[in-house]
Amino acid sequence: MLILAFETSAKAASVALAEEGALLGECYQNTGLTHSQTLLVMAQDLLNQCGRAVSQVTAVAVAAGPGSFTGVRIGVAAAKGFAWGGETPCCGVSTLEAMALGFGAGRGYVCPCMDARRSQVYNALFYSDGKSLRRLKEDRAISLEELAAELEPLSEPVYLVGDGSALTYRTLHDRVPGLVMPPEHRMHQRAAGVALLAEREIRQGNTCDANALTPNYLRLSQAERERLERQSHP
Repeated sequence: MLILAFETSAKAASVALAEEGALLGECYQNTGLTHSQTLLVMAQDLLNQCGRAVSQVTAVAVAAGPGSFTGVRIGVAAAKGFAWGGETPCCGVSTLEAMALGFGAGRGYVCPCMDARRSQVYNALFYSDGKSLRRLKEDRAISLEELAAELEPLSEPVYLVGDGSALTYRTLHDRVPGLVMPPEHRMHQRAAGVALLAEREIRQGNTCDANALTPNYLRLSQAERERLERQSHP
């Protein structure tokens, strides 16, 4: 099984190639260029560098959300476009779970956080025994105040991961002393985690065709919220 994975849910973009559980390579870019400018070029370069052809890819994976509305849209569109020609199976995975799996913490809690604005983060919570990861909370948009109340009783380390880590740490570390801030190189979302999670999902039969692949935004965009508000207050 050769999986090509895309991650565009935040400011950084990355592409990974994994085969039978082994990471063959990953391209990562956090330069501020739009993902639409870089993503497919990175994918083709990575395939070339790993000595693999497009025709050899057996599944295309993508972080399908939550995350930046524009970023997630670009990643899903890239995965769909890549898969359509060869009718390659697709696998959209949780951005948050892919982050937690790719982080690879020791024993303790793994708390992915992405800045969702409006004093909220996109978040889930997992427990790691050092060997496997167990989900404790589903993906959600949650206020930092609510998250603090959930994390305060935990006695083991709480490892933050994601582009909302710094915001979460600054806001909560006085109330949650077990918070562990990740180093820069482990903080951001990576396509390697998407590939690892997708392989597990694919082996469980969780794939779809390109037409059925859709983003999971968790909440409405600002434009949609404003439209609904105008409709409710004519």
